[in-house]
Amino acid sequence: MDNRRLILLLVFSFSLIMLWDAWQRQSAPKSAAPTVATAAPATAPSGVVPTPTLPAASAGGVPAAVPAGAAPSGPGAVSAKIRTDLYVADISSQGGDITRLELIGYPETENKSKNFTLFDSGEKHIYLAQSGLIGEGLPNHKSDWKLVGGGEQVMKDGEQQLEVRLEASAANGAKLSKTYVFHRGSYQIDVRHEGALAGAHAYYQITRDGKPAEGHPGSSMMMGVSTFTGPAVFTEAEKYQKIQFEDILKNKAKFAQKADNGWLALVQHYFVTAWLPPAGVVREFYMRKVGEDLYSAGVILPVSADGKSSVSLYAGPQEQNKLEKIAPGLDLVVDYGWLTVIAAPLFWVLGAIHKLVGNWGWAIIGLTVLLKLMFFPLSAASYKSMAKMRLLTPKLAKLKEAYGDDKQRLNQEMMALYKKEKVNPLGGCLPVLVQIPVFISLYWVLLGTVEMRNAPWLGWITDLSVKDPFYVLPLIMGATMFIQTKLNPTPPDPIQAKVMLFMPIMFTGMFLFFPAGLVLYWTVNNLLSIAQQWQITRLVEAGEKK
Repeated sequence: MDNRRLILLLVFSFSLIMLWDAWQRQSAPKSAAPTVATAAPATAPSGVVPTPTLPAASAGGVPAAVPAGAAPSGPGAVSAKIRTDLYVADISSQGGDITRLELIGYPETENKSKNFTLFDSGEKHIYLAQSGLIGEGLPNHKSDWKLVGGGEQVMKDGEQQLEVRLEASAANGAKLSKTYVFHRGSYQIDVRHEGALAGAHAYYQITRDGKPAEGHPGSSMMMGVSTFTGPAVFTEAEKYQKIQFEDILKNKAKFAQKADNGWLALVQHYFVTAWLPPAGVVREFYMRKVGEDLYSAGVILPVSADGKSSVSLYAGPQEQNKLEKIAPGLDLVVDYGWLTVIAAPLFWVLGAIHKLVGNWGWAIIGLTVLLKLMFFPLSAASYKSMAKMRLLTPKLAKLKEAYGDDKQRLNQEMMALYKKEKVNPLGGCLPVLVQIPVFISLYWVLLGTVEMRNAPWLGWITDLSVKDPFYVLPLIMGATMFIQTKLNPTPPDPIQAKVMLFMPIMFTGMFLFFPAGLVLYWTVNNLLSIAQQWQITRLVEAGEKK
């Protein structure tokens, strides 16, 4: 029965190894982004990806095909530079696409002196917001648009919005326009088409390569939990549906295709882009491969009787408390998989503590204290059992000397001793097993929530979502784990005893690469456990002497 510690250590070690593997893959160098040239065939015009044929639309007058996937800049294309309080954006005259979008409040992962780039025209990724009209002779995202007031357009102090207007001509000479409306303090951009005839349709799509952002694996699995990069659709009937790029490639993607509600998004680590059509308007969702490792996902909407079509584009961070207010279900893009039932409440509590203390590091410490209080009865029972086992160590050693050659008799005598002394040899298992899913859930909270990105604690810890740059916290954690090992009863088996002493070294090695916030949680948890275990052990030993 003394193998229980070894079994627990193996289970917990496996969990840590899987976490370590996921973290190592998260920190792996990025693959090179596809270039525009590789996205287009030799026979296509420069910078244009071939148009795939969509299956026929089922009903509602939605056209059977929609233009898809284009590279950002063709010959003669010019761009307008847009500056607001939250964005630095490039809008191209070819297609009127947003070909680059920098988020001013979020620095790059590698170079924190630069803004994080969400939309990109090929520097690291191809990631574009595109829209157009469907119909013969109507301008789309491959047409030439004229930028009204081109060059640089800036949202000035005191202005609450900035409108950027583009114009194009239909084949019959009719004038049409596309307008982007940027709002101060908002990551929502209104996109409006005007001038089309009633009965026409507009489409709004996101074109992106299939590579994950910030070096994070889009489909890495860790004990059933995946971090996702790819399109997603939400409708009230079908709820939140994630679609893998691989399924689009194999024509196996399954998602709600028609509804009068819902939205379409492109989800990646920390950030999301979502087309948010107005409620009550019939819409059709589609997804297609449009080039080598290049995909388009979009939504088709009918143009209103006055020739207008308007959709809101959200392009920004996955801030859960704000997303749920923007559109139903939009907060679901922050996805913890099957651990959501634990991770979501953990983040809620963590956020509540942060509002009080104003620092995510101290919030993690506060959460650790609350979790320790929650598990206090279990921990107390565990440490009491371990303290009694510690007192039985000399007796167990004698039994091993007496019956070491007879394993069956040794186990019988040990069980008899446990029964006589009223000690449960598995009493220390439950608290550890209960804390494993909490530990893993907190890992994904720290890794997956944008609030933790670049969140400082104190001193050298400037980002709780990445490893400690000087490895101070992991070393402290290793020391606390070694102290805990010395407080535990020594296994009578020498091999187990050596394994117990080796575990702090192995765990320290793995924790070197874990997010600093997670190491902070485990270090504080160890310190509280040491205090609790020492006190309980002292009381049990004092009672035994009396």
